[in-house]
Amino acid sequence: MDMNGSHRIPAKRETVWEALNDPEILKACIPGCQSLEKTSDTEMTAEVTTKIGPVKAKFKGAVTFENINAPESYTIVGEGKGGVAGFAKGSADVKLTEEGDETVLTYEAKAQVGGKLAQLGSRLIDSTAKKMAEEFFGKFSDMVGGTSSSPAEAGAAQDLDPGVAEEAKRIALEETTDEVVHAIEDAEHAVEEKLHKAEENLETAAGKNVLGGPVVWGLALLAAVIIVLALAT
Repeated sequence: MDMNGSHRIPAKRETVWEALNDPEILKACIPGCQSLEKTSDTEMTAEVTTKIGPVKAKFKGAVTFENINAPESYTIVGEGKGGVAGFAKGSADVKLTEEGDETVLTYEAKAQVGGKLAQLGSRLIDSTAKKMAEEFFGKFSDMVGGTSSSPAEAGAAQDLDPGVAEEAKRIALEETTDEVVHAIEDAEHAVEEKLHKAEENLETAAGKNVLGGPVVWGLALLAAVIIVLALAT
């Protein structure tokens, strides 16, 4: 299986390079990753649970970084074993090119699988691998680019079921709409009461010809209405 791709990340090349070597960031971005440990400057071990078609398995494996040219490029070589599900191994050449305040990450990967995975067919394996790669780089770009504040938040977002999120959104909108309607009705009643009271007071004062009589009090009433409406708004 051969795969390649390119992703633009809104961050400096040095920042992207550091993130590619940060176990916490990688763990949060790799779909199904349960653990990821850096055992040396050039080696990592990981446990990843994934599902390809009807086959679901936990893979345990290790990766090694070779041909390191910091902060520009390196080669990842790794192998994972999933018990009766089979195995997967391969390598990927990763290159970072800086363009202004952004970094273009390109990769070329080669991999092979064995066991039950190999029986699923290359088409299904290819599509699953590409989907996982897109998911990884999407989360990675968000985290490194600053749109996601922490690995913990990224993990929480990954665990949230889309159906649950949509239902929560619908309920929130319905409840918010009811609350707004009630608030508007309460404000309208309050304004009406204040205006009615103001009219009574002004009519009484105008009848007594206080402070200039009806004309002045009419202007005062207009000003009062404007102020009350402004406060209600």
